[in-house]
Amino acid sequence: MKRYPACGLTTGAHRRTHHTSQRGAAAVEFAIVLPLLLLILFGIVELGIGLYDKAMITNASREGARAGVLLRTPKPTTQDITNVVLAYCQNYLVTFGSSNTPTVSVPSGVGGTFGTPLTVTVSYQYSGLGLGAMLSALTGPITMTATTVMNNE
Repeated sequence: MKRYPACGLTTGAHRRTHHTSQRGAAAVEFAIVLPLLLLILFGIVELGIGLYDKAMITNASREGARAGVLLRTPKPTTQDITNVVLAYCQNYLVTFGSSNTPTVSVPSGVGGTFGTPLTVTVSYQYSGLGLGAMLSALTGPITMTATTVMNNE
């Protein structure tokens, strides 16, 4: 063992003194960084759920438009198309128990002849888990909209 004459310590004792002074530093650094890491993690989850819900209302508008343009007798009504869209949204949207029901509008093309376009628009107010609700409080409600236009068959 090497001896330090000025302070009277050996190498091993010097190391122990250094480690005990650094013992709580990792816990303090972790406590400072943890909230930031959790915010990033929940932000990623929130964004993923928002993108998923946007994809689902886009698919719902496509399903509604497809149901409205199919060649059948009698032609589907606006209520038939709305029912298809709402059933799709009820099965696939991630809402976390909120009562936000999508709004469906079919402004043109219901019961049209061959080749006329049918338009289906679905709007949904996204509430999110926690960060989405906080963001909504600052910016107002987040409304997602999807529109599909298909030609009647």
